[in-house]
Amino acid sequence: MIETLNLFPLGWSHYLLGGLSIGAGVALLFILTGLVGGMSSVFSSTWSYVVRRPFFQQERFTTSRQWRLVYAAGLVLGAALWWWLLGDAEPLQTEVPPWMLLLGGVLVGYGARLGNGCTSGHGICGLGSMQWPSLAAVLTFMATAIATAHVVGWLS
Repeated sequence: MIETLNLFPLGWSHYLLGGLSIGAGVALLFILTGLVGGMSSVFSSTWSYVVRRPFFQQERFTTSRQWRLVYAAGLVLGAALWWWLLGDAEPLQTEVPPWMLLLGGVLVGYGARLGNGCTSGHGICGLGSMQWPSLAAVLTFMATAIATAHVVGWLS
């Protein structure tokens, strides 16, 4: 059996509190405004400022880009505030080479477009509103992540 310390070397409480905070934030956004806060829409609506291709110029992106930018800035500032108040003195670093991070970002972006949403959109917002396509997307995300982790672990 795998020890919890190996899975969560920095402890598990901040993961739980972070998940609860994200869920509460998305729920409050929906309850107070009726807006759904998935992140791939933030990405697409932001690109609508500079890319004139028809996909990015859809009304759903151009009419929502202001609040989505504020939403994204709040997520970044919230994470910075969390680290400043509760984090260690030194930020964490990764051993992953920059080219792998870039490739991973491109693949995740492509997958979000292909799946008509990202993990936050489907996993938090879609499942929270009982959307069956989101359940299929989340199951696909999880199966792919588990398979990838096993392959990477096997190759390491």
